[in-house]
Amino acid sequence: MQIVHSHILLDACCILNFSASGHLLEILQAIPAQVAVPQVVLERELRTLQRLENEENEGATQFEAAIAQGLVIVVDFKSEAEETSFVNYVFELGDDGESACCAIAVHRGWAIATDDKKAISFIQREISQLQIISTPEIIKHWIVFENPCN
Repeated sequence: MQIVHSHILLDACCILNFSASGHLLEILQAIPAQVAVPQVVLERELRTLQRLENEENEGATQFEAAIAQGLVIVVDFKSEAEETSFVNYVFELGDDGESACCAIAVHRGWAIATDDKKAISFIQREISQLQIISTPEIIKHWIVFENPCN
């Protein structure tokens, strides 16, 4: 897996999948770019992870640790152009998380990690310059380069 950008934005599905593996921190450490999460995704998905934590899932704790350790930075819109793109993408995608990732990635020249088929199709059709990376690609990279099984 080669990321040709300085940053990669994770959407909610990636965070939840990495958390479910029980190896969130290790996976994030293996990503060869600065990992970022839009504020919108943080607010919504941290609540989901906290609910799961009550079911003996350490996802919320690991996600908070990832932010505290700088493995993940939280970003918000920093221009009117990003906010306008966000609103337009919500209209197309119907989801705040993927829309925020797309808007920020487009305006900052960052990659995006998503498994959402509708978002991937939209990006390939409308924003083809964005590099899209999937959860399986990131997991494969972690397994090949970090060799967690040994």
